[in-house]
Amino acid sequence: MLWRVLCSYLEKDFPKDAAVLELGGGYCHFINNVKAASKHVVDLFPALAANAGPGVTAHIQSCTNLDVFPEESFDAVFASNLFEHLTRDELNDTLASVRRVLRENGKLLIVQPNFKYCYRSYFDDYTHVQIFTEASLQDLLAASGFHPEKAVARFLPFSLKSGGPKWPWLLRLYLALPFRPFAGQMYIVARKRGRPNL
Repeated sequence: MLWRVLCSYLEKDFPKDAAVLELGGGYCHFINNVKAASKHVVDLFPALAANAGPGVTAHIQSCTNLDVFPEESFDAVFASNLFEHLTRDELNDTLASVRRVLRENGKLLIVQPNFKYCYRSYFDDYTHVQIFTEASLQDLLAASGFHPEKAVARFLPFSLKSGGPKWPWLLRLYLALPFRPFAGQMYIVARKRGRPNL
């Protein structure tokens, strides 16, 4: 399965015994496949709990307020194709909530369309309300109390549905390439650090 291959790549960026939270999990592709000690997912999707696999705790709610979780609950928070759907105020609230629930030196992992490489089709999705490049997203994270420590500007195709690797072995090979053709999404890893400037 493609998501298991992708998760094996992402798992290198947090401890094996991590507590992990996924934001905007929807169909739970990431959180069901990732290996972690504890797994939680947040989304407004009414069928979220039905999609959550064994060992995953589903929370049907907004990502902008994570007060359901105690402070410093997680080692890693993951968001895929989420931030472009949030207004600036919603995103600022989300980042502040993520900082609160991350443990010291915990990490925020983001897979996100990179406008620089997918601008022709970016607004084919009418729900996109913000644009980011790897530079602008890292600047926002730094201003919000995170230290960006990894930025892969060309990570995955804009949509795995319309193009890119279709089989697990091909995705594994694609992720090993130094240059990834047709990539329109980026991958950013940022560590919780210091006080936000916003």
